[in-house]
Amino acid sequence: MHALPIDAVLPAIRNALDAGSRLVLAAPPGAGKTTRIPLELIGERWLSGGRILILEPRRIAARMAAERMAASIGEKPGETIGLSTRIDKMVSSRTRIEVITDGLFTRRILSDPELSGVGAVLFDEFHERSLNVDLGLALALDAQDGLRPDLRLVVMSATLDTARVAGAIGAPVIESAGRAFPVETRYLGRSDDRLEDSASRAVRRALRERSGSILVFLPGMGEIRRTAERLEDAPRDTIIAPLFGALSPAEQDLAVAPAPAGKRKVILATDIAESSLTIDGVDTVIDAGLARIAEYDAASGAVQLVTRRASRANIDQRRGRAGRTSPGVCYRLWDEEATKGLAAEPQPEILASNLSGLALALAEWGERDAARLTWIDPPPAGRLSAAREELRDIGAIDANGALTERGREIARLPLEPRLAAMIAGAEGEAERGLAAQIAALAGERGLGGDSVDICERLQRFRRETSHRARAMKDQIARWSNSKVFAGPESAGRIIARAFPKMIARAKAHEPGAYLLAGGRAAHLNKTDPLSKEKWLAVAVVSGAAAAARILTAAPLSEADALHFGGVETVELAQFEFETRALKAVRVKRLGAIILAESPLPAPNGETARAALIDAVAKHGLDILKNAHAIRQTQARIALLRKFGNAEWPEFGDEELIARAENWLAPLLGDPPGLDKPQSGDIRRNIGALLDWAAGERLNALAPLSFKTPAGASLPIDYLAPGAPLVEARAQEFYGLKSHPSIAGGRAALTVSLLSPARRQIALTKDLPAFWTGGYRDMAKDMRAQYPKHDWPDDPQNARAHRGKTKARLAREE
Repeated sequence: MHALPIDAVLPAIRNALDAGSRLVLAAPPGAGKTTRIPLELIGERWLSGGRILILEPRRIAARMAAERMAASIGEKPGETIGLSTRIDKMVSSRTRIEVITDGLFTRRILSDPELSGVGAVLFDEFHERSLNVDLGLALALDAQDGLRPDLRLVVMSATLDTARVAGAIGAPVIESAGRAFPVETRYLGRSDDRLEDSASRAVRRALRERSGSILVFLPGMGEIRRTAERLEDAPRDTIIAPLFGALSPAEQDLAVAPAPAGKRKVILATDIAESSLTIDGVDTVIDAGLARIAEYDAASGAVQLVTRRASRANIDQRRGRAGRTSPGVCYRLWDEEATKGLAAEPQPEILASNLSGLALALAEWGERDAARLTWIDPPPAGRLSAAREELRDIGAIDANGALTERGREIARLPLEPRLAAMIAGAEGEAERGLAAQIAALAGERGLGGDSVDICERLQRFRRETSHRARAMKDQIARWSNSKVFAGPESAGRIIARAFPKMIARAKAHEPGAYLLAGGRAAHLNKTDPLSKEKWLAVAVVSGAAAAARILTAAPLSEADALHFGGVETVELAQFEFETRALKAVRVKRLGAIILAESPLPAPNGETARAALIDAVAKHGLDILKNAHAIRQTQARIALLRKFGNAEWPEFGDEELIARAENWLAPLLGDPPGLDKPQSGDIRRNIGALLDWAAGERLNALAPLSFKTPAGASLPIDYLAPGAPLVEARAQEFYGLKSHPSIAGGRAALTVSLLSPARRQIALTKDLPAFWTGGYRDMAKDMRAQYPKHDWPDDPQNARAHRGKTKARLAREE
């Protein structure tokens, strides 16, 4: 085997796992950790003939890791090196190392908490922080503590806060050097053009300026295909190779293989090429700076695909791809200044995802208190509570949080719980088979084509014979235990039953525009045949807010929409933002979709108060007339947190809105109105959310005013540039020998000195230095402009006053 950087730390890794059961390894991409370490550990005494599991977050990375390891010992996957993904299963009695996707590992440990026959689990690419890898690690740590103290657990990552992870799991850290050459970064600036136009221009420039192969990072399959179309006229020696998860293994292999002699490649890839894969021959990277991630939308109850700015850790990894084998260049499709505003690390999925799958796993594990497990980032309590409510809604857990028989049936399927419930709740064998096909197509882009209409995709999928399609059909048969399938025309009913909040009705006079029962707007291309349908059952959307795009849906009859959507008639008080007025109506609705409406007399009392609280929740705190008092209070608390008082709550908008019944409702008056709460009352009531002692400390450490030597009480502005800030005529600060401060002396006030005409003439955070320095030039100018006013030579020892003239001062002496 050729030498790799990881080789230098292999003895230390063996020693650490011989002496202990946990280890954190940090190794940059290209160090060789994925393929070298499992083979190095296979003969260790503590393994006792057991199997090593190595977890990969993506199927393509798992397959290629298994193939590389097998090739390095002259074998194919399925012998010493095994592979387990949702589509591929290549494991035999000879297998000692099994590469497995993180989702399948979670299913395995839930069904076999002792991990029988397994001696070590290696969590590769942990920095990607998928929900399944966080859950899998928490369960493995728990199993190790209670059942398998001999089990070795290794967390491996290319970029990782090693101290934080090691501290959380109680493990030593080993760091490996990487293999990298210098990479020059060239910023091309952000363009208003479509991304595929900007990307294809950058590729043409790189083809002119560089000689090697080019790796282009784009957010998704659509951008990759459109960019490839724009590069069809590339030079004949250039191979355009897409790379994303939905491609066939042969297509993926073509993308990562070295370019043939006399050729160069342009690889158009999603973020799967950041760190998980080895791609030879690349010396140039073009980075769009974007990532497409799955986020949970609580309103619709579904996961949506959204495009976000990549983190600094992501773009650094992408940049490093250009320097694996030689000096390289990274072209970035944005301005250099924008890099400073990027998040340092990608957000772990556990903090942004639907946690229903995690909550179901915890119920199956028999652990109702998530806090009893070890997490790198614990699941947010609010999201976990909402997830358990969703599980109760589909009958997976009972009122006490225990798994039901239906829940066990749902947990058996390697699917998001609501998709699994769609199969478990289907009526009859044929409908169950169709539900399993829908679940497969909803989670596997490209199967059955790219049509939005899942009925059309179902028809094509049933005819497909590719390896991927055959493997998925076998999986569908196992999920549904069915060999018969209802017609695609039933798809709308099945989706609507599973996702009632995703039932959508077309908006009048807006072709292609829809409103979902969960409250979101979404759209179809106007030319899409489905856009002619009044009602849709939506399975997958992409994008956020008004830009949400329907990716997968089926036609739905109005009768089925009303049946599965749960129509209700309610009397509501509503706030009209444009007129700032309240109105009452009787509404017949399907979720957020209004079917009929009739007016009622204007609301008052508690009904009106509740409507105004809802309006604040919808439109934000700034619709209150005296919202500046809220902002000042938030800023005062934020200042104390900044200067080392971490025990202060953040009191962000989300929390204040959630607690509005406590502090805002009593201030809305009678008749209620958003102009009724006064600034002082707002400050007092928000302060009352703190305990009494904290409220007193807030007023002492971050006071509302500052008393000048002249006796004036100046308001402290906590929102102005340079805050906290006070301003007054210069004469009011005479006699100050030390600079005023708050927060126990840790925060200096910014002092704005004004002329007699109340125009700013100086700004300082160090009055003693100003008196002996800049003041002299200022005073000279002021004496010329305002000769009747007092501009002493020694302001530090002068009498402070409130801007009186010299004549008046003389009369008062």
